[in-house]
Amino acid sequence: MTTQNNWITVCSDADLVNNSGVCALVNKQQIAIYKIKSGNDEQVFASSNWCPFGKANVLYRGLLGSVEDKKVIISPLYKQRFCLETGACLDDEEVNLRVYPVRIEQNQVQLQLAE
Repeated sequence: MTTQNNWITVCSDADLVNNSGVCALVNKQQIAIYKIKSGNDEQVFASSNWCPFGKANVLYRGLLGSVEDKKVIISPLYKQRFCLETGACLDDEEVNLRVYPVRIEQNQVQLQLAE
């Protein structure tokens, strides 16, 4: 892992799977990274891999989808839907998932962590 201005390189873009998630261990935390590709449009999102309902690190195995204009990850355990941009649970407004800024720079996937 390399760091530059609190952006951490975690893997190569080639390690991501289109329309699916992968998991990376970053600072002893499991981070789920999702790549959504539709035609020429490509988006990358990152969240905690921890499902607050199932109490397990499983979100990278969830289903990707959309609700209205929101991209969501659907937990593989109890099917709660989380907005990939904000982390808000669409099924329980009191629950939020931690999300991270993520980008692809020179074919490297980078996360921005809080200072």
